[in-house]
Amino acid sequence: MTLDELLTRHPWPAEHAQAPRLEWLWNFDVPLSVEQLWPLVSDTSRMNRALGVAQMHFSDRGAQRVGTSRPGGLAHEWVEVPWNWLAGQWIESVRLYEKGFSKVVYAVFTLTPLAPGQTRVSVYFGAIPRGLLGRAALSLGFPSLQKDFARVFAEVAAQLNAHQPVFQLPGPGALTAEAEAKLTTIRAALITANLEPALVDQLLSWIRTGDEEDLYRIQIRERARAWGVDEQALLRVALHATRAGLLDISWDVVCPHCRGVTDEVGAPGGLKAKAACEVCEVEFGTDGAQAVEITFHVHPSIRPIAHRTFCSAEPATKQHIRLQRDLGPGQTLEVTPRLPPGSYRLRLHGRMDYGYLDVLDGGEGPRAWKASEVTRQSAGVGSVLRLHNDTGEPQRFILEAARWSDHALRPGQLFSLQEYRDLFSEDYLATDVQLAIGEQTILFTDIVGSTQLYAQRGDPAAFMEVKRHFAEVFPLVAKHRGAVVKTIGDAVMAAFSDPLDAVKASADIHACFHAEREDSSTRLRLSLHTGPCIAVRLNTGVDYFGQTVNLAAKLQSLAEAGEVALSLSVWNAPGVQAWLSAEALEDVHYASKALGEPLPAKRWRSRGLASR
Repeated sequence: MTLDELLTRHPWPAEHAQAPRLEWLWNFDVPLSVEQLWPLVSDTSRMNRALGVAQMHFSDRGAQRVGTSRPGGLAHEWVEVPWNWLAGQWIESVRLYEKGFSKVVYAVFTLTPLAPGQTRVSVYFGAIPRGLLGRAALSLGFPSLQKDFARVFAEVAAQLNAHQPVFQLPGPGALTAEAEAKLTTIRAALITANLEPALVDQLLSWIRTGDEEDLYRIQIRERARAWGVDEQALLRVALHATRAGLLDISWDVVCPHCRGVTDEVGAPGGLKAKAACEVCEVEFGTDGAQAVEITFHVHPSIRPIAHRTFCSAEPATKQHIRLQRDLGPGQTLEVTPRLPPGSYRLRLHGRMDYGYLDVLDGGEGPRAWKASEVTRQSAGVGSVLRLHNDTGEPQRFILEAARWSDHALRPGQLFSLQEYRDLFSEDYLATDVQLAIGEQTILFTDIVGSTQLYAQRGDPAAFMEVKRHFAEVFPLVAKHRGAVVKTIGDAVMAAFSDPLDAVKASADIHACFHAEREDSSTRLRLSLHTGPCIAVRLNTGVDYFGQTVNLAAKLQSLAEAGEVALSLSVWNAPGVQAWLSAEALEDVHYASKALGEPLPAKRWRSRGLASR
């Protein structure tokens, strides 16, 4: 690509286009595909670290992001203009310097596929210097980057082809004597807690030697997948490690637009009902399904982990955004995004109303997107998208994946885990906070004939029988990865993230209180229902609320001793019908004036199948 070709496709911002400038354009042919290269090229923070660029610091000044650095000991300060990019194809960035050798720096990266496994990366830098000294410094400094880029691209190609980690910097390997002594004590405590020794050792080794960029904000689900281990097992280790002083837990409030963290608190009680993102210029509630994530940090007494950045790296920190482009009033731009089939959200910066684009195999051709319209439309894979700002103000067009990453650990996955409730029993929610915890399966137990039990045996003896039954039910719920939310008189309300776990727990509970049992007269009836819930504060604990909880309780009226009434949302959940294939279930209906139409359900007389 020639300089003229690049600037025709990616012209300088009009307000700076006529100023005298210095320019550099380098083309690198890299033996990797665009799909392999884009995550690396777009992660300009790690790229800059590998290039040897000085560390940068960023802070928000209202809606502006301000950057600072000290290359060669000289202070540079700039306003980071929001980047433009089209995922897998190009990146544009502009920096407006308030201190340093430059007044403006404009950078463009483009990726052009040449052949299978071969990509041309074009790197352009243009700088408007600040005086003669600035011109001289820039003329000397920028050309050396060409060799650095060539070296880094050769290294990443070799690393990827050898299936090695890319852009990784190892940690210190050996910690201070005090930290190592503490790790020895913590390891013994974790092993005593019946956690997997191999998993404990893997976590400790990573904390000693891992890249600080990976360790700064630990996502348990992402790490479990990277290591190929069970998520639940690693989460248990992380929770116990937090109590032991190895990790800190963080409840992070996440912006629904940039999906960046706007607030971090150490416990759910610190969450507020409302939040805001200054950079995106939006306010939002923490009751959204993706508003809160739980992450972990290494405790600073073990290894201080600095949050070091070498670039704002917008495309890498906002991987869900496939296109971001500023257009002035009346401007039009045609792009051809490389989008796999799926649903994508169309929005303008600072606005909370959304359009949608459904990308289909064999769908229709070009589609227009006007700033003044909020529509839902479909297009074929590889279709042209025509952006048009038909308003009188500049607009930032954003096309993003509607689906969120499933790497995040959500509140519902913790609240429905008994180990979390036991280890963090002091956690609570503020009275005005309601957390969406996603789909949960709610289990209710009920002692059949409890009124007769109290009448025949008296209150003290009946109470002891109820307590004994609690002591046997609670471990069975925990065994199947559920949590007891609360007890209501002699009943138990429990929650599970996986409906099949709830079904297996139900079988185990009935197997425990079987009809032939002689040392206890307790017999139970159970009900199950799956659906969305919210978490709220009840007294000092975390309770579940909503229609799902209400229906789960009502379904108990369809069951007798030794039976389970389960809604079709449970019956149709993955794995449930296969697990119950040998059982005889009958169709029943729960009728209520409040529901209108009767609610279909299944009634199952359990034979204690959970042991198989």
